[in-house]
Amino acid sequence: MPISRNILALLVSIIGINLIFPQAVDDLDLLMSRLHLSHPGLSEVSRVASTSDIAATYLLNYYKERKSVKHPVDRSQRKSFDREVLSAKDQEIANDALNHIFIGQPAYPPHFCGDDIDWNTRPVPDMEWVWQLNRMSFWDAMGRVYKNTGDERYAEEWCRQLVDWTQKNPNDDEHKYAWRSIEAGIRGHHWTGLFQRFIDSPSFTAEILVAFLNSCFDHAEYLMTQYRSGSNWGLMEAEGMAFIAMTFPEFKNAEKWRKEAFRRLNSEIGIQVYPDGHQRELAMGYHIGCIGWFYRTYELAKLNNLESAFPDSYLEMIQKMCEVPMKIGLPDGTNAQFGDAWSGTPGQYNERFLSWSQMFDRDDFLYLATDGTEGNMPLSTAFALKESGLYSMRSGWDDDAICLVLKCGPDGGGHCQPDNGTFELYAGGRNLMPDAGSYIYSGDPETRAWFRQTKVHQTLTLNGVNTEYAPRLLQWTPGDSLDVLVVENMSYENLIHRRAVFFIDKRYFVIVDEAHGNAVGDIGLHFQLAPGAAVYDHKNLSVSSNFEEGWNVMIKTKNQHGLILEQEEGQVSFIYTKKEPRPAFRYRINKDAEKSIRFVTVVVPFNAESPNLEINVVGDPEPGALQLQLEIIEEGSKKNIGYYLAD
Repeated sequence: MPISRNILALLVSIIGINLIFPQAVDDLDLLMSRLHLSHPGLSEVSRVASTSDIAATYLLNYYKERKSVKHPVDRSQRKSFDREVLSAKDQEIANDALNHIFIGQPAYPPHFCGDDIDWNTRPVPDMEWVWQLNRMSFWDAMGRVYKNTGDERYAEEWCRQLVDWTQKNPNDDEHKYAWRSIEAGIRGHHWTGLFQRFIDSPSFTAEILVAFLNSCFDHAEYLMTQYRSGSNWGLMEAEGMAFIAMTFPEFKNAEKWRKEAFRRLNSEIGIQVYPDGHQRELAMGYHIGCIGWFYRTYELAKLNNLESAFPDSYLEMIQKMCEVPMKIGLPDGTNAQFGDAWSGTPGQYNERFLSWSQMFDRDDFLYLATDGTEGNMPLSTAFALKESGLYSMRSGWDDDAICLVLKCGPDGGGHCQPDNGTFELYAGGRNLMPDAGSYIYSGDPETRAWFRQTKVHQTLTLNGVNTEYAPRLLQWTPGDSLDVLVVENMSYENLIHRRAVFFIDKRYFVIVDEAHGNAVGDIGLHFQLAPGAAVYDHKNLSVSSNFEEGWNVMIKTKNQHGLILEQEEGQVSFIYTKKEPRPAFRYRINKDAEKSIRFVTVVVPFNAESPNLEINVVGDPEPGALQLQLEIIEEGSKKNIGYYLAD
């Protein structure tokens, strides 16, 4: 027989039980139907389950006292001195969120979303803004500030916003902006951490718990129906489902969600990661993200003694993934911004390398994490990720080292660009020839398309048309004083682009580009420099950057009949929605059906003065031949280099 309202009021006055009032009774009944009430610790909840008014309070007390589930966000730390470092940015974001000034896509300014929050507000045409608004990254800042300060305003407002979002955003056709599977997966992961941060707050009442848990159940059930295999979306979908399942094993469907999430992750690490360790979308930001999406679920499983669901090969592949930013990163810790990637900031992976060094007992990771003050220098200065088609050559491991990173790989999908053969060049603490980047995702499709053109990358085109993905590695021979890389791409139906890169004495590069096949038209060999001035010498077919201080680069192609040097439009984007002009040019020559084309180019990074180099092709073999020899003359000294390919 239900307890009367008068008795409940007396209980409130005596022991302070929080009531859940009539408007939420249906939600509580729904939640009770979703829980295993026979789960250890829920006996008191089960006993009063038919008494809607107090069952939620018993359930809240259970979660406040529960010790059986572990989480990376450790509730016990809130009462210790081992608190998270609180940044000024966290404080700013959290304070804004108190006033409903929210961050969507972070490249845009925060926006006031109304006293009565509009979760579908669109201050910019870019749909990324509203999608990312519904990831609620600002809630994480509120949680960190609350955990650090104990200021109840943040907990009270978060509880209010949580209920507001759940009430306004049912999963239906009208609210698709909030229910893409990627956002649902991100919320599934983040909300479990928010639960850990706010559960001890007096503002986290029984009614908040009911709304929160019902929404978590809805998220996990929805994610069971969504599986974007082969995409980073699939990892976020699985992660969100796994975190809900392991954090709330009291749900009737938790074991089913967990097993399916684990199955997907075990499958996807083989589908999405090449044997060389790079994620198949071939964009560094997504690669780093995938390391987290694969590892965090394993970490939570290990905390809760469930790691046996993952084979040893799973963690071994994650370790290979962690090697990638070491192998193809630039000397200052930034990265080549191939595809939908941004170069980032110097030292951006230091904390990750420190964590990975501890995780995998790697002295080379520790060396990178500490800028060489601890650990051991990586053993090599040249790396080939052969399945991914990414290669790097560097002069050393100091921040001023010369480094070239080249891409000639398979089609990585929507975050990749038709740019095979392109490269970035870094020297003397400066990225001298950065990739164009990608600028934006949505809201400006014409400009996004401009950045995705083959001709705005450091590679070869026929009539300026975008190339196909059809790569081959022909030779990779690193050495003490000479690194040799030879790759090909079947760029067009009747045209193969072969690019050979020679890194000589760890000082400069000779690049030989050959276009062979019976295609007809203008062959363009394109190069772009960092923003700044450039010096064009059309007579000698050379172009140099012109920084007043520090390092520069000189590009010069060997003359041949009909070859001309032309300036092109150049743009580069280092930050989402931001772009700036930069020098760009091409060497152009006409090709007929009977003729193949060869360009011999020196790319010389230099400080103060460029060396005087002369390059000659020995014997003048036909482009596409199995061997090539070059004679290099510098200050009267000669050396011969080349390649010899198997049949």
